[in-house]
Amino acid sequence: MALRMKVCMFVGLFLLSLAWKAAWAKVQVNMEDRVEVFLGDTAQITCMFTVSDSPDNVIIQWYMITKTNVRLRIYYGNGTMQVVDRGGQFTDKINVKGMGNSSEVVLTIRDVKLEDELEFICHVNGMSAGSDEGRTALKVFASPDRPIITGEESGISVSNEYPTKIGSCEAKNGYPRPNITWYRDQSSLQNTPGEVSVVTLVTKESSGLYTVQSDLHLNVVKKDKDSLFYCEVSYLVPGGTKMTETNKINITVYYPTTSLDVWVESPKGSVKEGDTVEVHCRANGNPQPPFTFMHNMEELESDLNVLVLKNVTRQSNGNIMCTALDLDTYEETLGQTELFVDYLDPAVLIPKHTHVMAQGEELMATCNALSSLPTHTVWFKKGKKVAEGHTLTLKDAVFDMAGTYVCVVKVSSLEGLETSGSLRVFVEGRPEIKKSADPVQEVSPEKSQKLSCHARGYPTPVITWSSSDKSQILKLSQRETEDEVLSVVSIKVTSDVTAYCNASNDHGTVSFSFSLKAIVQTTSSAPSTTEGSGVIIAVIIICILLLAILGSVLYFLYKKGKLPCGRSGKQDLTKPNKGGIVVEMKSDNTEEAVLLSVNGDKKPPSDQGDKYMYVQK
Repeated sequence: MALRMKVCMFVGLFLLSLAWKAAWAKVQVNMEDRVEVFLGDTAQITCMFTVSDSPDNVIIQWYMITKTNVRLRIYYGNGTMQVVDRGGQFTDKINVKGMGNSSEVVLTIRDVKLEDELEFICHVNGMSAGSDEGRTALKVFASPDRPIITGEESGISVSNEYPTKIGSCEAKNGYPRPNITWYRDQSSLQNTPGEVSVVTLVTKESSGLYTVQSDLHLNVVKKDKDSLFYCEVSYLVPGGTKMTETNKINITVYYPTTSLDVWVESPKGSVKEGDTVEVHCRANGNPQPPFTFMHNMEELESDLNVLVLKNVTRQSNGNIMCTALDLDTYEETLGQTELFVDYLDPAVLIPKHTHVMAQGEELMATCNALSSLPTHTVWFKKGKKVAEGHTLTLKDAVFDMAGTYVCVVKVSSLEGLETSGSLRVFVEGRPEIKKSADPVQEVSPEKSQKLSCHARGYPTPVITWSSSDKSQILKLSQRETEDEVLSVVSIKVTSDVTAYCNASNDHGTVSFSFSLKAIVQTTSSAPSTTEGSGVIIAVIIICILLLAILGSVLYFLYKKGKLPCGRSGKQDLTKPNKGGIVVEMKSDNTEEAVLLSVNGDKKPPSDQGDKYMYVQK
């Protein structure tokens, strides 16, 4: 009985230990809810597990859930073998790594495709420890191409009753489907009945990727002509969302004309007579309507929105009107501007043209020109300014005041507006001869001499010529103006003569004389200092040569004994010699000296004495 009780206790304890052991022996699996990857990349799905008993006997199986919700095994393995199920879509593109008591296994899927976006199950069988499994959904993403936006090329009228298509936006080859949002000047556009309509078309390509096209319809208003439209594409990527914007477009909006601008485009600023004027007209509507120009109620031809007026005058002053007819509403709009043409009339001089005044008189001349603007007047004579203002005053007139005076009238504030006039002034009086040459001139005999005589006065002087000996005077030229005359003549001079220039007019006569002196020519003239020096040197050289020749001749005659000279010694020079001349000839050589006597007596000198030459006077 006691033994039986012991056996029962032992069995109970054993069963209790087995039950305790079974209660604590189990398998636990942990997995991520989802794994995200780009199309074409490699995906790794991790299965983390723990087994409390017999880890070496763990069996790992991977399953996939098909699109039709069917569970298919794709892998089987334990510590001694690994098997990839054949004939499935993952046969050649998966592998599994990792085993252990408290470890993890990683399912790697290469070159992920869209059809690989499935749910995967990791089943861990711990034999006596039981089994457990976990699930992970694989998500695949593809970024779309850069979106393209296109706007309507034709204009859109604000008068349309219903929203009109203004543009289209397209995003291609995205997964999952991209979303498109339209913007106008940074503000998003949502469907609004009667104002905004966004029509979206989604296309699934044969590749499984999506193409989304969105068309924006808008009931445009005038301010939309300056608005910028664009669309934003948002799409999912692993771990978040991205957005891409298109470039911005502007649309052409047609709206009616309500006012016109009319202005003078050219010339800028003031307009003067003779200018070509361009008048422009512009409407505030779009498109620009046809224009009609009227000038002082007379319709004029124009080129589009430009009116050209050539060679305008002061009669062109007045109102220029531009009218436009809106082809949609058939309403007429009016705009206008005023044209004013500045002018400057020809200069009026008092006295006109010419004026004759006597010597000593006074003249006050005026020059005026009618103008629409203030003027400034300047007087010129021979290009030099002589007075400023409308009045020219000449006091105590003399011949120098005669001439042409030009008055120039300008409008300082408007370039090109200028006029001028001239006044010829004559000063009456007896002629006056201008001294043009030396009144006394020396002339070679039988030569002709030119003479000129310049006289002035009014009326124009008459010049006549005369001479003191009635010499012939030949007139060469004569030039005359209204108050001056220049006469040029030629006179042949044979002896001293006086020529007279006589100038006369109604007020008297005046003369001017030219004294012409005949110069007697000599055959030679004194040489210059340089020439004289040369002559002197030449004479000296010739004299030296003559003396040398003379010495040689005398020596030759002496040798031949042709000279009547004695050899009796030195002549006593202290004694009288009957008026003769004694010349001493010394020589450093041993040659003998010769004493010459004019009366022919020979006197021999001593052998070693000085040599003399005696010449009888």
